[in-house]
Parts: sequence; C-alpha cells; structure tokens
Amino acid sequence: MLAETICSAVSAAGLGIAAITAYRRRFLAAARVAAYALVPLGLVLTGAVEWLAGTAFSPVAWAGFGLLGASWLLFTTTRAVERRRGGRGERVSRRERAQRRAAEASGAQRPEAAPGAVPRGAERPTLDPGQRRAGGAALADDFSEIEAILKKHGI
Repeated sequence: MLAETICSAVSAAGLGIAAITAYRRRFLAAARVAAYALVPLGLVLTGAVEWLAGTAFSPVAWAGFGLLGASWLLFTTTRAVERRRGGRGERVSRRERAQRRAAEASGAQRPEAAPGAVPRGAERPTLDPGQRRAGGAALADDFSEIEAILKKHGI
C-alpha cells in the first residue's frame, strides 16, 4: 500500500514537471517527461508493484532465489570441470585412465591421431634440399595415381 502511494506521488510530480516544461514551450521534452512519469502509475495499476513488494519482503521468495543461485553455481562448476578434463561426458574406469596415461607417457600415438601425425612433445623433422626433391617426385607419382583413378571412372 505504501509502495502504491509513493508511485502515485512520483507520477503526479512528474506530470507537474511535464506541465511546467510544456509551459516553457519545450513540447518534445515535456512529452518525454510525461512518458517517464506515467510508468510508475502504470505499474501500480497492473499490480506489478504489489507483486514486487510481496516478493521483496517474502522469506520464501528469497529462499527460492537462493536455490536458483545454488543451481546456477552447480551448473557452472560442473561445466568448468568438464572442460578442464577435456570431457566428452563419457564414463571411464580407473584402469582405462591409467592405460591412457601410460600410453601418453610412453609417447605412443593415440588411436584417433592421423597416420602421419607427430607425437606430442616431438619436433617436426626438417628436410634438406635433396629430400625435398625426392618428395616432389613422390608427389608427382601421387597425382599420376589420382589421374589414373579419374580416367578409370570416366571423369
């Protein structure tokens, strides 16, 4: 009830200021002030102020907000842990995790790695000019195989 009275008084004061502004022939500014002044009165008439006042002073509502905050905290924490693990959300037994760690420690490639991939921690080999030419010949052979396949299929 007090909140509705305050909102009504604020609206009345705003409309008074809008009237004074219009008297000074600043109609655009007066219309803007009147628009802002009508917002609190509109909130009172729709019942939004009563609902807000009831919610702000309700311990049950604050408990609900607390539970929503705890839920949000749990969601963000689990997402952060999942990202840190690089997780796909899969359940992995201790034995499988130990095997993966041992494989990574020994430098073995993971099964999903590409055939020509370099293991972690290893540097890519540099080619000297003689090797580059030999690689170029191998590249030409690859293209000739591709051309033969295309010709076979009539492309």
